[in-house]
Amino acid sequence: PEVINGRTHKATVVDLSPWVEYEFRVVASNSVGIGEPSRPSALLKTKAAVPVVAPTHISGGGGSRSELVITWEPVSEELQNGEGFGYVVMFRPLGSTTWTKAVVASVESSKYVYRNESITPLSPFEVKVGVYNNEGEGTLSSISIIYSGEDEPQMAPAGASALSVSAAAVEVSWLPIPWNRHTGRVLGYEVRGW
Repeated sequence: PEVINGRTHKATVVDLSPWVEYEFRVVASNSVGIGEPSRPSALLKTKAAVPVVAPTHISGGGGSRSELVITWEPVSEELQNGEGFGYVVMFRPLGSTTWTKAVVASVESSKYVYRNESITPLSPFEVKVGVYNNEGEGTLSSISIIYSGEDEPQMAPAGASALSVSAAAVEVSWLPIPWNRHTGRVLGYEVRGW
């Protein structure tokens, strides 16, 4: 802080965070040095303001068929700037001009799942997440591209064959299922025997 003239008995403290409790002390100084600080003032909370920090790490994907899963890093309490804090989630299919908007009223939330049977599996969406409180809507994140949930594989592996390798083991092989734009990548196979 800047040094205040000795004949001045009040000062305006600036650049404080909104909706945060502060206490203040005053220290006197002269050419010899700095004295002891005063006792702390009573706690004083600054006024609320519209939040200015948007959530970070916007991502998502996965989920079930007909779902768009959106996740983000929650905004810390000291950056919420007031009561009634929550998130605004906006998304649209890539190439569309119309945004769908959802409100997530929970402070602790870090996920939103949109379900709609018309969503095509593995469709790209433009997504942005913003913040609001009782003072109004704040900043939105930059746009992230997130894909809707995959569908289950629509075909069985082909070319299955088995080869006996010992009295207690059989080696089973098959041709892999190719990647499909709608069903996504195959994460694993299940081998059944009877």
